[in-house]
Amino acid sequence: MTGRGAPLQVLIASYLEPEHVTRIREAGPETEVLYEPSLLPTPRYAADHYNTIQRSRDGERRWREHLARADVLFDFDHGHFDDLPTVAPRVRWVQATSAGIGQLLRRTGLDRSDIVFTTASGVHAVPLAEFAALAMLYFAKQVPRLLLQQREHRWERFAGRELRGRTVAIVGLGKIGMEVARVSRALGLRVTGMRRGGPVADPAVDAERPPGELRELLADADYVVLAVPHTAETEGLIGAAELSVMQRGAVLVNIARGKVVDEPGLIEALRSGQLGGAALDVFAQEPLPPDSPLWDMPNVLVNPHSASTADSENAKLTDLFCENLRRYLADQPLLNVFDRERGY
Repeated sequence: MTGRGAPLQVLIASYLEPEHVTRIREAGPETEVLYEPSLLPTPRYAADHYNTIQRSRDGERRWREHLARADVLFDFDHGHFDDLPTVAPRVRWVQATSAGIGQLLRRTGLDRSDIVFTTASGVHAVPLAEFAALAMLYFAKQVPRLLLQQREHRWERFAGRELRGRTVAIVGLGKIGMEVARVSRALGLRVTGMRRGGPVADPAVDAERPPGELRELLADADYVVLAVPHTAETEGLIGAAELSVMQRGAVLVNIARGKVVDEPGLIEALRSGQLGGAALDVFAQEPLPPDSPLWDMPNVLVNPHSASTADSENAKLTDLFCENLRRYLADQPLLNVFDRERGY
């Protein structure tokens, strides 16, 4: 892949803590790491890779000099999506910090470039699975009711539900979905699911259905967790018809992408009681508009697309990048190469 005599120029395009930058420098003795944090967006929280920056004229000049030298990017340059091949003509590989980059690449035309993209697939599996567990417990233990009674200083006993023995259906048994399956089994749930690539044959999953039997999968579940990538195939996957076959009072957890679900149909199902609750990390429009009814619905948990982000993320991203950098330098296959045909 490299075929170079000069050191490989690696540009870090979003903030990393100094210890992680050091690890990247040490991972590739044949590389030169370009990292100038003053030219990068200031993180608003741990592992923030999405903030924007307005550089001075001199800062933008220096940044473009880095881009012009770069062979490899750690993360996208969020200011130069559309013209990346022009301002960074030597770049041949970009390591993304997100797993779901398909729609971004399609929207910017980068999917038609000759750049190799690798995703962060698997990095966010644990925090997302923990959020799914939180969501199921949130509704089973009636946390909204608890918070309301606490605010009102009202002592009123009630009966919650046990998760043990209930069924969770996981739509998308990839790296995230399988982590949800393992956490769910630990909580005593019966785990069912499906995936595009055929059966997983894993002991964490009690039963699987082929993609053509989505409605049968949904009808059997107390909880449904969506963990599929956003592709042309999955957009609108859960519509009014699918919501109607779910058990009345079931709970939907969306840790996929907002457009996988028909949002107006979801709102109607929540209002009618067809759905007992929804825990949503993602939305059709982000940020969620202030006038969206989802904000104020008592049976909805709104998470601002943050379920995947944890204080351990940058360490995991650095692990992945360092392994891929070693592979790149050795002309070995990279991990998590984006599949343009599948869209993930």
